[in-house]
Amino acid sequence: MANGSPKQHQLEAKRKRLTWILGVSGLCVLFYVLGAWQHTAAPTNLAQSITKVACDVSNVAGVSSNPSSESAVLDFNSHHQIQINNTDSVNEIPPCDMSYSEYTPCQDPQRGRKFDRNMLKYRERHCPTKDELLLCLIPAPPKYKTPFKWPQSRDYAWYDNIPHNELSIEKAVQNWIQVEGDRFRFPGGGTMFPRGADAYIDDISELIPLTDGSIRTAIDTGCGVS
Repeated sequence: MANGSPKQHQLEAKRKRLTWILGVSGLCVLFYVLGAWQHTAAPTNLAQSITKVACDVSNVAGVSSNPSSESAVLDFNSHHQIQINNTDSVNEIPPCDMSYSEYTPCQDPQRGRKFDRNMLKYRERHCPTKDELLLCLIPAPPKYKTPFKWPQSRDYAWYDNIPHNELSIEKAVQNWIQVEGDRFRFPGGGTMFPRGADAYIDDISELIPLTDGSIRTAIDTGCGVS
């Protein structure tokens, strides 16, 4: 037969829990009072400890300081020097011939034709080996100009820096790049957004609902180069 009723067990458990809470609370209060009492007596000891610790560089460096001196003399001279051999002349790299002004090492058409044509491997990216590297500086185009600064460089580039207009002719319908006088202009939008991204989204919203939340992602697939 079990001793006591369930109510007595519950009361006993509550008493134990209450006793445990009161005990922990009493310890917290006791430690708080002890800490507060130590902090009230700390200022004198703290002041003494601060006076004992001095920011004396000479003591840290192991040099005895003279208490009578007004201030320590700081030495800012460099004590580590290296001898540079000036006898050897600097090798200047000569400029390449102007025929290399548009040379791209890993995309050289003449060099690419030497590779296998199977699976169009000759059109892949082939970087020259060490014995094929040019030991000269690639010259800029004859009429090279300083590029436009940002954000103007996002929309324009000097024609003399890239003197080729084939892309503006072959892709004129796609509106990627246009030649305007002495510069290239990048209209933006291209094939997909000839009237801008906002108008393109409006065209899609006429086909599928984009505002009621029923469709979260719309993908327009085609045969473009993107």
